[in-house]
Order: sequence, then structure tokens, then C-alpha cells
Amino acid sequence: MYTLGMLILFLLLLQPAAPWVSLFDGRTPAGWLEVTGQPFPAKSWVVEDGCLKARVVDGGFQDIRSEATFRAFELEFEWKIEPGGNSGVKYLIEKVDSWKAPKGEGNNARGRGPEYQLIDDDVNADSKGRPDKQTASLYGKIAPATHAVKPPGEFNLSRIVVHGGHVEHWLNGVKELEYEAPVKESPIVLQNHHSVVWFRSVRIRRLD
Repeated sequence: MYTLGMLILFLLLLQPAAPWVSLFDGRTPAGWLEVTGQPFPAKSWVVEDGCLKARVVDGGFQDIRSEATFRAFELEFEWKIEPGGNSGVKYLIEKVDSWKAPKGEGNNARGRGPEYQLIDDDVNADSKGRPDKQTASLYGKIAPATHAVKPPGEFNLSRIVVHGGHVEHWLNGVKELEYEAPVKESPIVLQNHHSVVWFRSVRIRRLD
């Protein structure tokens, strides 16, 4: 018996693959905005050593979003995180919140939507005893099938596939989970969760 996900993947194999498009050139923040649509937040994010790097600063920390939006896509990105860190990649964004930072001037800003969790599973308290909040989970909802993550400080390769309401999370070549979700046009959002995290080789191809 074929599942909807299997049928979608079969149909994808029959179609010519769309070209990969880079979302980050490794040198500048071109193509990225603060998640509210304001200019790139150069205080809480920086381009360093070929990576988009989230910084820990007083005076507000903001998620960033791609200028382009997507409905059906395959996203790949490499990332590493500091010991004890917490971050994520969000898609199918439902809303954006902004509120005054508790310290210093400025606002915090965050996209809300399904989240591919990135975290130090062994140290960060948010994931302790909660498989549904560990790396590659659908944050707070679905746990990953395995523990394929590399230690903090080492780069991982992640992939998110969204097509026809079918969603998959992959980590270092392992499919960690799949589920069904309503689809919508949305940017890709990288989270600043007041932890240092690095992203590089961010690329995407449309599946519609």
C-alpha cells in the first residue's frame, strides 16, 4: 500500500530536478533581512569565515529571513553550534513577533512556525528528557528517529523537504522524521536564540 509521501516522492522522480540556488554567498548578508522585514540586523548577526553567524549581544536579538519566499522546496544547509547552544531553522512561517529587549535598547524579533531544532542535546536544558526538542526534531512535536548529530563545534549537514503537504527532516544523510502539514508561501528563517550558531552552504531548489 502506497502512502501519500511515497506517491509524492515517486512523482518527483519523474520530473526534471530544478537547479539549486544559493541563499548565502559566503561573503555578504545579501538576500537576508531581519525577520520583520527590516534591514539585516548587523548587531546580532555577522558574516564571518564564510558563515552567517548569530551573535550574543545586549540590546535585542533577532531572527533573520530570506528575502525570497517558497512554497515547495528542498533546503540544504551546514551548521554548527557552540557548547550548550540552542537555535533552529523555521519554515511555513505563521506570524512574526517583536518585543522590547529586557536589556539595553532595541527589540527581540522571532518568526513563528514549524522549527527544525538545532541544539546541544547533551547540555542544553531545553532538550533534556525531551526527544521532541532535540536536534532535527519538529520542535516540541515530533522526535527524530536517531541521534545522528555531531558534537558542538563540528559542522552538520541538514535538509528540509516540503512538497505537497509532505515534510521531511534529514540530518547527516539520515531521514529523521516526516509528517504532513498545510503549505503556504513563506521565507526561510534562521533563529537567533541568544546562542552562537554558524550557517554556511545554504542552498535551495524549488519543487513546484
